[in-house]
Amino acid sequence: MARIIDVIDHVNVMDDELTYREPQAGGGDWRMGSQVIVQESQAAVFVRQGEVLDALGPGNHTLSTANLPILSSLIGMVTGGRNPFTADLYFVNQKDLPQVPWGTNPPIVMETPGKGMGVVLLVTHGVMDIGIDDPVRFVRQYAIGKPILRIPDIKDRLQSMLLGEITTLIGSADVTSVPEVNQLLNDLEGALMARLNEKFGALGMRFKAIEIKPFTAKEATLDELRNYMSIEAYERVRRLDIAQAAAQNTGAGGALAGAGVGLGVGQSIGATLNPEQAALQQQLQQQQMMMQQMMMQMMQQNVQQTAAPQTREQIQAILDNLDMRFANGEISEEVYKSLVAKWQARLNG
Repeated sequence: MARIIDVIDHVNVMDDELTYREPQAGGGDWRMGSQVIVQESQAAVFVRQGEVLDALGPGNHTLSTANLPILSSLIGMVTGGRNPFTADLYFVNQKDLPQVPWGTNPPIVMETPGKGMGVVLLVTHGVMDIGIDDPVRFVRQYAIGKPILRIPDIKDRLQSMLLGEITTLIGSADVTSVPEVNQLLNDLEGALMARLNEKFGALGMRFKAIEIKPFTAKEATLDELRNYMSIEAYERVRRLDIAQAAAQNTGAGGALAGAGVGLGVGQSIGATLNPEQAALQQQLQQQQMMMQQMMMQMMQQNVQQTAAPQTREQIQAILDNLDMRFANGEISEEVYKSLVAKWQARLNG
């Protein structure tokens, strides 16, 4: 049998420490009469075979059936017995833990109907003041089986609760821009205090204060935003990007692609663009009109340079070719209709 623990305490508490097990390897041997010294702002919780039992507050405790009633009953001891027993002892740090950092990872998604891409990814950071209120409840949920538990070990869980509440509050506030969200910072902090106190309490913790820095919009590529946008919004913005890229290609191939792919984009999204995007769209439409005129001239020159079709089969072949080019996006709908009308009239003539 391992050495029986006669006196135990834990004084070297790290700043971000939550719980510390004695012995660190687990399974300490105790007996009634052993001394447990609990510092101010500490609690000591006994755990046996994974079950949380008795807790001791600050002070110098001599273990007895009086201060370990649950454990005593479980192991069947009588008052004053010296029989050894095996258990883990968890020292719980109940000090306030101020300035615990947090941040928006992942970012908070804010919908902006009718504006830009339809969503904005909000990012911010801040600090919160937390602590442990109910040592038994906290040990039961997080500490059992761990030699030491520190804030980084449960930070993802705490941050997930925090960001979930922030997202809910922003979503119910009817705001659609970063400045509007930042006008609500004080209200957000106050509302979070009320909502998170209950949730942290369920973990055996307290939530005392929070600080939120002003929100900013995360710069993200279209592919990054894809996970947060509706399919319709994603396709709309993607078509605009393709049209803009094609319009910047000064070659003949680029001109044809720009005119074919970009046509009609402005009409479908004009109502949802901000002023900068609207100006860009207007430039794009002007470029498209010039491209269409160039394409008409090029195609007419091509027709004039080749022998004029004489038979119905030759004319039908031209019409079939136009259908294929239009389906492939090589010519715009306007050019397609104009040429089809011309050759259809000759076919019917």
